Amino acid sequence: MKITRVERKLGASTLVIETGKVAKQAHGAVTVQYGDTVALATVLAAPSSRDLDFFPLYVDYREMQYAGGKFPGGFFKREGRPSSKEILTARLIDRPLRPLFPDDFVDEVQIQVMVISADKDYDGDVLAVIGGGASVSLSHAPFDGPIGCVRVAHVNGEMILFPSYPQRAQSDLDLVVSGSRNAINMIEMDGKEVDDQVVVEACRFAHEAIKQICDMVDELVAKAGQPKKYTAHPLDPKLMELVLQGYGKKIRQIKQIAGKTERNDTMSALADQAVAELCPAGADPAATPLPPDVRKAFYKVEGKVQRQLLLEGIRPDGRKAKEVRPICIESPALPRTHGSAIFSRGETQALATVTLGTPRDQQKIDGLQEEYMKRFMLHYNFPPFSVGEIRPVRGPSRRDIGHGTLAEKSLEPILPSQESFPYTIRVVSEILESNGSSSMATVCGGCMALLDAGVPITASVAGISIGLVREKGRKILITDILGEEDFHGDMDFKVAGTRKGITGIQLDFKPSDGLDVETIAETLSQAKEARLHVLAEMDKVLANPRPQLSQFAPRMITLKIDPEKIGKVIGPGGKTINSLSQRFNVTIDVEDDGSIFVSGLDAAAAEAARAEIELITEEVKIGRVYTGKVVGIKDFGVFVELAPGKDGLCHVSELDEKFVKNVTDVVKLGDVLTVKVVAIDDQGRVKLSRKAVMKEQAEDKS
Repeated sequence: MKITRVERKLGASTLVIETGKVAKQAHGAVTVQYGDTVALATVLAAPSSRDLDFFPLYVDYREMQYAGGKFPGGFFKREGRPSSKEILTARLIDRPLRPLFPDDFVDEVQIQVMVISADKDYDGDVLAVIGGGASVSLSHAPFDGPIGCVRVAHVNGEMILFPSYPQRAQSDLDLVVSGSRNAINMIEMDGKEVDDQVVVEACRFAHEAIKQICDMVDELVAKAGQPKKYTAHPLDPKLMELVLQGYGKKIRQIKQIAGKTERNDTMSALADQAVAELCPAGADPAATPLPPDVRKAFYKVEGKVQRQLLLEGIRPDGRKAKEVRPICIESPALPRTHGSAIFSRGETQALATVTLGTPRDQQKIDGLQEEYMKRFMLHYNFPPFSVGEIRPVRGPSRRDIGHGTLAEKSLEPILPSQESFPYTIRVVSEILESNGSSSMATVCGGCMALLDAGVPITASVAGISIGLVREKGRKILITDILGEEDFHGDMDFKVAGTRKGITGIQLDFKPSDGLDVETIAETLSQAKEARLHVLAEMDKVLANPRPQLSQFAPRMITLKIDPEKIGKVIGPGGKTINSLSQRFNVTIDVEDDGSIFVSGLDAAAAEAARAEIELITEEVKIGRVYTGKVVGIKDFGVFVELAPGKDGLCHVSELDEKFVKNVTDVVKLGDVLTVKVVAIDDQGRVKLSRKAVMKEQAEDKS
């Protein structure tokens, strides 16, 4: 097999796609390179040995630690389970590819992408999407490609294609867009309150580059592609028509029942009736359809009826196209959490909680790039009871991680800086009820919980999801979509932001023809209108952060010292810092730059610990009064500990205003004395006077 290579200058570097060199037993394999970052993507497609009624697409993405010249952490020193970043990137590959396979295609398809070389400038995630799409286009699997994928940054008013990590840090948005030559079908974005028009222009800029990547893939396929082949599993159109004629009117009536549970139960009963009537017991199997085919046809007809109703402006719960469901907010919702809220929007409900911690509660992220500490975490849980299901609970799914990350990115821009608010922040969203856009309910609930916790956020954030139905020149955008409007509709466009601008976007588009930029602009406008409505409802409950933190949250005090004096605070073998922690019942964290964080439930104790740390790190000054413990007694005087590691000598002649013959007549070991620094000699030895303090006190009384 000959090596085929295409390349094109895009942005600051050259994008290279190559096939025929490695992984030749895969049905499609490419390497995608940008800078020194290289991703290997492979695909295998084969008929399943199981009788499936769904498309089994498996997507895996791994960042091999050797790619960045690193050893994996942990005891085994090899890659383990996928990280959150790897799971999110697997979703990033899956979402734009899945809609481009035929509806009746049920062969098993596995796409595996590995980052095998990583530089310090470019992320492998976008290359993985390009590689996944290119490998499928090269294979025999049916695929309505090609697709392209790019990342765009916006720095000082300039759009940057394939930005480096430093450029992404400077950008006010981080936008990933996938699509075909004609349209966009996936968007993932987080931003710093970005204006709608900037997002639209960034999408337009991204799509121009996507077209060039599609040209590259087409060129590669023309040189090295395989003929497409698969066994179609079409649904009998006569069966579809039979179901439509026999049950279409009843489906239309059921679709207008307002309650989700009643609507679903009634529809399920009608589906059972259709199976029983169209597949009667004892009938000739050759003359009657199979029950699975009837159920599939019923679902298709249900979707067709649902779409027709939406195009007519009729929604299941009777709302208008731009109407948001009734909102109910309770905050606080729990007695002992640091912050909490229950956010309900129609039949979607999220319980959000906030926990405030110390810097040692931060999460260490160790990926291909330099490890870093993460101070804000948002975790999303979707228990089965939220949708009335019974299933095992085995930890967070890929969907849970994806929804939680979207909400996390949407809230992060409005958090206070670590310098002004040094707490580690964890938000947890428990979805208690779900019927449409629980991730956006998480954004709203999470924001309310942050306000309840007293976190000084810069603005409130709300989120909403916009759906779309488009058929034969007709189109309708619907606000705050329900679950079935998502299932049978064309799009789920989630937008989160403040009154000022957008902080998070996630778009998934189901039809293979994609979404034009003009419709994206229209969607953002409708989402903003709904977002402002939700923000107004949130303000009615809590418009600003509570003035004080919860009594159960730790009190955090920060101070900055000369980094050269860190050793004095820690002490030999940690003796000093451990002693301070035990005496004042506080937690003390010291950073390399001299930042010190003192935290404890007792604010007074934390303040006392800070005062002592200041004593330790300050230079002893002549004329200053200190209170310290007697740590040594000699015939000529006593040694007083002014601060840990700092002693001074109070001579016997300075112990009292009266003559002192024996030191022990006045003080004993362990006594606490108030003394004044009267001199510091050239050797740094400190001379103290108790007599001077007594004299000043007497003068004050007189």
